[in-house]
Amino acid sequence: MDRLEEKIKTAPARPGVYLMKDASERIIYVGKAKNLRARARSYFGGTDLRRMIPFLVSRIRDVEFIVTETEKEALILENNLIKKHRPRYNINLRDDKNFYSIRIDTKEKFPRFQLVRRVQKDGARYFGPYSSSASMKETFRYLHRIFPLRTCRDLEFKTRKRPCMEFQINRCLAPCCGLVTDRDYRKIVAEAILFMEGRGGSLVRQLRSRMDRAAEGLDFEEAARIRDRIGAVEATLEKQRIVSASFKDQDIFGLYREGDRIQVYAIYVRKGAIIGHRGFPILKTGMESSGALSSLLKQYYSAGVTVPGEIIVPEPVEDARAMEQWLGEKKNGRVSLIVPRRGDKKALLAMALSNAENALRAAEELEANDEESLETLAKCLQLRKIPCRIEGFDISNIGGQYAVGSLVSFNRGVPEKSGYRRFRIKTEEGADDYGMMREVLERRYREGINMPDLIVVDGGKGQLGVALSVLQGLGLEGVDVVGLAKKSRTRPAGVGSTVFRDRDRVYLPGRKNPLYLDRHPRALLLLQRVRDEAHRFAITYHRKVRKMGSGLAFCLFLI
Repeated sequence: MDRLEEKIKTAPARPGVYLMKDASERIIYVGKAKNLRARARSYFGGTDLRRMIPFLVSRIRDVEFIVTETEKEALILENNLIKKHRPRYNINLRDDKNFYSIRIDTKEKFPRFQLVRRVQKDGARYFGPYSSSASMKETFRYLHRIFPLRTCRDLEFKTRKRPCMEFQINRCLAPCCGLVTDRDYRKIVAEAILFMEGRGGSLVRQLRSRMDRAAEGLDFEEAARIRDRIGAVEATLEKQRIVSASFKDQDIFGLYREGDRIQVYAIYVRKGAIIGHRGFPILKTGMESSGALSSLLKQYYSAGVTVPGEIIVPEPVEDARAMEQWLGEKKNGRVSLIVPRRGDKKALLAMALSNAENALRAAEELEANDEESLETLAKCLQLRKIPCRIEGFDISNIGGQYAVGSLVSFNRGVPEKSGYRRFRIKTEEGADDYGMMREVLERRYREGINMPDLIVVDGGKGQLGVALSVLQGLGLEGVDVVGLAKKSRTRPAGVGSTVFRDRDRVYLPGRKNPLYLDRHPRALLLLQRVRDEAHRFAITYHRKVRKMGSGLAFCLFLI
C-alpha cells in the first residue's frame, strides 16, 4: 500500500488517463482527468462522494498513469482502453447493433442509394441512422418509387448490355445503357437529396416550376411524370411528424434509473422530423448517472454512427467540453451537448425520459416472465432443476463444406454473449451432421467446467442421442439434455399437399414420442429463442467462413 500511496503523491498534474489494477494485476477501472494528481488524490482522500468509489478503492492495489497533451486526447484514449480491457467497474456498452444509414456518393458519375451500417469519412452523404428496419425499408421503397436512380452494383452497372426489369417498371432511368444524360440524371439525384434532407417544401416548389415549363413547351409526358412525382412527395411529407421548428439534426437521450439499473433511450430527429428511436441494453452499475451517460455516449459515437449538430441530455455530463471537441472533429462541424430548460427540446427530452422508464418496466416484466417460463419448462420437461443456464448448439454446412458449429448461452432466459463460442469442424468430412455435433460437444465439454443446467441441441432423436453419448463418454452427470426439432404437417393423401404451420417437437431422453409444448407457449418460446439464436450464430459464422474460402479459391485460381 506504501508503494500505491507514493504513486498517488507523485502522479503528474497533467491531463491523461489512469488505469487501476487489483491484486491480480487486472485492470478494473479506466478513467481520465484534466489533472491526474488531483483526481487520484480524490479517490483516496474521501473527497469523491460517488457511490461506487468505496467498492472500487477497496480493490485497488496499483495504478498506472498515461499522460496526454489535451483533455480531448485523454477522452479518446480512455474510450479505446475501455474497449480493449473491458474493466469491471466501467460502463461497457455490449451492444452489437449497428443500425442502417442511407449513403449516396455524389462524386460518382451515376450515384445510387446504398444501405450501410457504418458511416465513414469518404466524402459521401449519409442519412440516418434508422433504428427500425421497417422504417428504413419504407424510406428506401419511397426513394426508388419517387426517384428512379439505379439500384445495381458497380460491377453489374459496368457489364450490363441492356436495361433490366427496373427500367421496364419505370423505377430506373437505365444509365447503364446510355438512356439518360448525365445532366438529367443529376437533376434526379439533386431532388432525391433535397427529399432526404427534409426539404420537401423546396423540392415540391422546384418540381412545380419544372412541370409548368414542360407544359408550356408542350412536353406533356414529362409534365405528367413530374406531376406524379409531386403527388408521391406530398403524400410522403404528410406522414412525417415534424416535432421541431428548428429543423436541426438532433439525438435526444433519456435516462431512467432504479437503484443500480440504468435504462437509456434515444430518439433521432433529422431536419425536425423523428426518423427513429432505440433502447440501449440496461446498465447495471453503481456509477453516477452523469458518468454512466458520458461513458455510453463516448462508446456509442465511437462506433461509426452519424453525429448530429445537437445532442440533448437530461443532465450535464462529465467532460462535456472535451466531448464536444471530439464529436465536432468526427462531424467536421460544431456539436453542442444541451440540457434543455423549456420549449421543443424540453418536450423531446420528456418523450425520451418517458420511453426510458417504459423500456425499463418492460424489461423487468420480461425478466419476471422469464423466471416463470423457466419454472414451467422445468416442470413440463421433468428436469432435475430449474434451468438457469442453458446452452444451445447448432451445425451449419453445405454438403459438408465450410462446416461450422455454434454454441450460445442463456442466463435466466437472457442471451449471455460472453458464453458464445464458434467452432470450425476439423475431423468430419462429408455431410455428417451427427459426427459434426459430436465433435462440437466434445470440444466444449471435454474439460467438464462451467457446466450448464440444460443443453438444447437443434435436431431430433439422432442429435439427442449424440449429446447423451458424449456426456456419458466424458463421465459428466447431472446435466439435462433435450432436442428441439421442427416437423411440417401436411393434409392427408388425396386432399393435396398444402403444408400447415410447423410444430416444434421436444425430444427427451428415455421417451419414445416427442413432446409438444403448444399449451405452454412461454416455455416453448424460451426453447425456440435458444434454438433460433444458435441457428443465427451458426449461419453468420458459416457465411463468413464460406466467403473466406471462396476468396482463397479465387486467388489460387488466378495463380
